[in-house]
Amino acid sequence: MSSGIQIKPKPAVQKNKTSSPSPESAIKPQPKPSDKLNPKTIDPFGAYSQQHSVFAAIYAKGGIPCRLVHGSVKHKLQWECLPETLPFDPLLLTLAEGLRETKHPYTFVSKEGFKELLTVEGASEKAIPLLSRLVPVLKAALAHSDDEVFGRGLDALVQLSAVVGPSLNDHLKHLLTNLSRRLMDKKCKEKITIALQKLEQYGGKATVAIIKSKIPTYCSVAS
Repeated sequence: MSSGIQIKPKPAVQKNKTSSPSPESAIKPQPKPSDKLNPKTIDPFGAYSQQHSVFAAIYAKGGIPCRLVHGSVKHKLQWECLPETLPFDPLLLTLAEGLRETKHPYTFVSKEGFKELLTVEGASEKAIPLLSRLVPVLKAALAHSDDEVFGRGLDALVQLSAVVGPSLNDHLKHLLTNLSRRLMDKKCKEKITIALQKLEQYGGKATVAIIKSKIPTYCSVAS
């Protein structure tokens, strides 16, 4: 005899696919801040690495054959081999690029390395063929908004002039525009005036006309 009661079947329980995450959807551990300083964990294509300049990248890879020695009073460079045995191309150009750096030790290494390399025997013969490539790099340093970068560029220009002499005259106009602009700055005026006098001294009489074409107010040391 039928009771008339119908039993409804229970619906099948569907499994939630998101209830148990797969290995692919597991949360990856976040990198530690110290990983940025660990060469084994640095991603060469990551955002942190892309912040490095060309000079900093070359220095980090050992492309600059000298290292900074910290002294109690002043720092100095220790070369891996005699500087006079090193090729100026591309080392002198790389050091000139580093003049635009604003962080230690790059600022010291580039400034001091450029200066010391120009003091080796035969520096003139090695530097003159590179002038057409050196001048744009120095120009970029002289155009920099940072006063210290500008100062290093100006010092490097005088050092280069002392080595190559009148050979720099053909390229001098490209550099004087930035010096003319900075003359309006009282902080730079005296240093620029001294540098122009040095350029005249090393470049000869022809240098005066070149300087005056861009800086008419310049007074020759011979006058």
